[in-house]
Amino acid sequence: MTTTGVKRVLSIQSHVVHGYVGNKVATFPLQLLGFDVDPLNSVQFSNHTGYNCFKGPISTEKELANIFEGLEENKLLGHYSHLLTGYIGNPLFLRQVGEILRRIRIANPDLIYVCDPVMGDNGSMYVPKELLPVYRDEIIPLADIVTPNQYEVELLTGKEVRSEAAVWEAMDWFHERKIKTVVISSSDLGQPGILRAFLSQINGPRLAIDIPKQGDKDLFFTGTGDLFASLFLAHSHASGDVTEAFEKTIATLQAVIRRTVEQMPRQRSSGPVQAWERELKLIQSKSEIEHPKVVLKAQRLN
Repeated sequence: MTTTGVKRVLSIQSHVVHGYVGNKVATFPLQLLGFDVDPLNSVQFSNHTGYNCFKGPISTEKELANIFEGLEENKLLGHYSHLLTGYIGNPLFLRQVGEILRRIRIANPDLIYVCDPVMGDNGSMYVPKELLPVYRDEIIPLADIVTPNQYEVELLTGKEVRSEAAVWEAMDWFHERKIKTVVISSSDLGQPGILRAFLSQINGPRLAIDIPKQGDKDLFFTGTGDLFASLFLAHSHASGDVTEAFEKTIATLQAVIRRTVEQMPRQRSSGPVQAWERELKLIQSKSEIEHPKVVLKAQRLN
């Protein structure tokens, strides 16, 4: 039985004690934007894997099923308006997510599934390769919205994405699988110093936004893709206008990165930026999450 008007997300992704990735970076923005969030953790690590070391347990598919049974037996499934999934490191766990989605949709056929198929970046996978066919053949076709990065698009489609023509071919691959909205959260197809993000909707707009890189050219941030997916979920639900949702998502993401860069230590003696120095300044960006100021406008390409 569904609860009309409720905005509640079941968010299945990683948890870290220190820092902001996975559920730690997704929950706060969603709550600020009016959603109840039920985080279900795929792993519980001390910190993200970009540090010198990380410790903590990886949840099994049996543990996931056990927790979900508690929700189901208490007749809570119809309360979810959205399912959001991010980092999952176990193919059997991922396959169980597909079963969970099917059971929630029985309780609420209007559920929106936002899938961030977290598998890798910059040409290398950081999850077991066995996850790829499960995502491609079983999970992606169940999604309403997908938010892969450029490399993840290449993994899923099996084709290089090195031009804008290839981007739209890849978008069509997803649409052929009945996925309504596809957003490539970042790509290196822009001009030097510019990232380019793309969005395509079935029977809707094809959009691109040019995003100036911030900070030093070799500076990168962890958790931005997770933040992107949560923000896009919220804004696309609020307005129903994907152009507005796309612009607001990028606006907030840029504001968080800008604040993070501004608050990094300015005087460095030597060596690379440490992982803890690159943690997103999420809490400090509360006002930018609640009231995004759109500066970068989307270009409509169709």
